[in-house]
Amino acid sequence: MSLNSSTAGRFAGWGLLVVLGLNLRPILSSISPLLGEIRLATGLSFQSSALLTSLPVVCMGLVALVGVRVEAQLGERRGIALGLMMILLACLARWLMGQGSTLLVTALLGGAGVALIQALVPAMIKREFHHRVPVAMGVYSASLMAGGGLAALLSPVAATYFQQWEAGLGVWLLPALAALLLWAWLPLGAAKNANVIPAYKGLRNRRAWLLALYFGLVNCGYMSLVAWLPAYYQQLGWGVLPSGSLLAFMTIFQVIAALLMPVLAQRGIDRRPLLWISLLAQTIGYLGLLIAPLQFPHLWVALCGFGLGACFALSLLLTLDHHRDPRQAGQLAAFVQGVGFLINAISPWMTGWLRELTGSFVSAWVVLTVTTVAMLVVTRVFSPATYRTASVPA
Repeated sequence: MSLNSSTAGRFAGWGLLVVLGLNLRPILSSISPLLGEIRLATGLSFQSSALLTSLPVVCMGLVALVGVRVEAQLGERRGIALGLMMILLACLARWLMGQGSTLLVTALLGGAGVALIQALVPAMIKREFHHRVPVAMGVYSASLMAGGGLAALLSPVAATYFQQWEAGLGVWLLPALAALLLWAWLPLGAAKNANVIPAYKGLRNRRAWLLALYFGLVNCGYMSLVAWLPAYYQQLGWGVLPSGSLLAFMTIFQVIAALLMPVLAQRGIDRRPLLWISLLAQTIGYLGLLIAPLQFPHLWVALCGFGLGACFALSLLLTLDHHRDPRQAGQLAAFVQGVGFLINAISPWMTGWLRELTGSFVSAWVVLTVTTVAMLVVTRVFSPATYRTASVPA
């Protein structure tokens, strides 16, 4: 069933983008506000704790790199259903078995589920929302970020209510179950296509690698903030709930940016001005966390959130711009996300390593600031005039 075949189908398509997006970040962001209790109960070090964020992102990268094969073997319907099932089982296991080893295994399982969904959704957006691709990408990105913020805010609440930190992680099986039931009920998503080429041919193309590196570096700050922002402010004397609420506050501005900036992008084809604004917001936010974290914490977090929310949506949109054909665009997006998420996976691990090495998170904000400044310079090469000359083979 095409999302464009009826009014009900169109509404269902928009609703599904929201529901799917909401399930893609709780597996990451539910950890951070409860990290102190988790480390106390399991004995995990800072570096080992960082793996709870890094491992899902590694899965996102590896699965995305074989996204074309996933589409060929499973199709959107079975692939997305399998991804939701894996997220559900990971959350259930975290609730029932709270050991450190269980957390690491479920990080892999849930990350693979998230990766399956993320690998399949961009091509679906390009095909089903071909007249509204920027807006659809914005809705999907905003929902994804909203899920992360809700998990950061509500996980401590659930842990307090049930009087166990495991519940704060496991309760996110409920939205996964709801999404799985909705996905099974609505006949949406393409079936497997045996004609899909099971290999990506753009690996030697410089533009494909540039897009992938760019996607990874402009978005890597999100993983570090999700993993360590509450811990940073707890080190500065904040409590568990106030520090966790900072992630939720950041999410508000991520959602605003993820919705607003793609709508503005709908009016033109040059993504660079909006990307410059987004990266500048990130830069100022990181500098604020570095120089004056206690003076205007909500301002710095808002700027980081706005910049990160916009960069995720706009960098994916920039990638899709390079092909008119939905399948080719999806293959490129899968490659870009694959390499990009592997880069993202390094970020929280690096932050944890720097924290253990130096005793503070200051050096991590320095690294992120330098990275965004470098990406401000790189952005200039993505002129729309280069899309054809730098066309990426599918």
